[in-house]
Amino acid sequence: MASNLSAPIPVVGTVANPFETEESDAQNPEGGAIPSRKPLSLWPGMYHSPVTAALWETRSRIFENLLDPPLNAPPQTQFLTKTPSQSRTSVFYNFSTDNILREQYRDPWNEVRIGKLLEDLDALAGTISVKHCSDDDTTTRPLLLVTASVDKMVLMKPICVNLDLHLSGAVIWVGHSSIEVQLEVTQSTKETSDTSDSVALTANFIFVARDYKTRKAAPVNRLSPETEHEKLLFQEAEARNNLRKRKRGGERRDFENGGVNRLEALLAEGRIFCDMPALADRESILLRDTRLENSLICQPQQRNIHGRIFGGFLMHRAFELAFSTAYAFAGMVPCFLEVDHVDFLRPAVDVGDFLRFKSCVLFTQLENPDQPLINIEVVAHVTRPELRSSEVSNTFYFTFTVRPEAKATKNGFRVRNVVPATEEEAIRILERMDAESLLPDKIETGK
Repeated sequence: MASNLSAPIPVVGTVANPFETEESDAQNPEGGAIPSRKPLSLWPGMYHSPVTAALWETRSRIFENLLDPPLNAPPQTQFLTKTPSQSRTSVFYNFSTDNILREQYRDPWNEVRIGKLLEDLDALAGTISVKHCSDDDTTTRPLLLVTASVDKMVLMKPICVNLDLHLSGAVIWVGHSSIEVQLEVTQSTKETSDTSDSVALTANFIFVARDYKTRKAAPVNRLSPETEHEKLLFQEAEARNNLRKRKRGGERRDFENGGVNRLEALLAEGRIFCDMPALADRESILLRDTRLENSLICQPQQRNIHGRIFGGFLMHRAFELAFSTAYAFAGMVPCFLEVDHVDFLRPAVDVGDFLRFKSCVLFTQLENPDQPLINIEVVAHVTRPELRSSEVSNTFYFTFTVRPEAKATKNGFRVRNVVPATEEEAIRILERMDAESLLPDKIETGK
């Protein structure tokens, strides 16, 4: 059984039917086989990407009690110690031969659609966390695992849609009720025989465990890293967790730096835009003038196997809006570089919720004219008009640059500087800049 679980999950470019017909099924009076109906909770997979569908199908086969959890059963009390290899899961995209699958992921530039890949990464990370938390005991009620945040997702190189793709990942750290999963996307070519050169994207997902019945934080199985590399990953994840705790502690940020008031310096140009617009710097633009927005009603087709809106779908929609915002701002086709951070602030987004996505260019980094950086903020709000309420459910931060081939066709191209008009906007910019200066890979872990 263990060897089967570690094998790559096969994916095909077709949509599964929730009504399967098997030869062993009973025959109906008219001679045809009676379709075997899958549980209703499996249906949502057919509306998502084929990879997400395959992952949810695999998850349901391994942990069937998740489909109909015995809520009155006792919670898990005996906790296991597992290794990272026990949760390792991989997915293989056969793009080179599966034409249907390839067309489902192709973007206008013959690369893989990052938004669809975000859905698959979230589904893969969720499957891995479920593997780690399973106690193989059907007499206890399972845990509810929800995405808390995405710490970092970095694109190392463009992902071609004509070459086979491999996703893999494992649990690298656990706390009392939280889990960190690290994923790698690899794509090899004839020129990249070295494994490290084939890594196209890395991502770190944080999940929290909740009791299925009480919805309170619940403890998870322990983790015992075996290899030196696994131990190093564990230490780095521990350092990131400590950093998150310090940030949650509500430490008041002091924006004074070497006697220079950073807040006032940021606001100075914005005040000129507001008070003397004719004299404002033509190479700058107000943050509020970079905004875009869209809205949607969350539909049943977008739910996950728990009946809530799939987190990967939210990331997909946020990415598409962020891409459009960068495109409209730069005047050229943007090139995705990384997801800086994603927070899932609300426990869940439900079917029927009125969801609004609001984006803006938060700031730009123009030190390298060959690769100007465009930092996009997307905030998702769950809005309830009947209650006259609006609550932030998610925040997303993306970094883009411009595609080299697009920049080459536009002589004298220059990305504009973004300035805040209000203190609230300036504080948001400074907080994000400070977070960027504390990237996970810059944390000292004693190595």
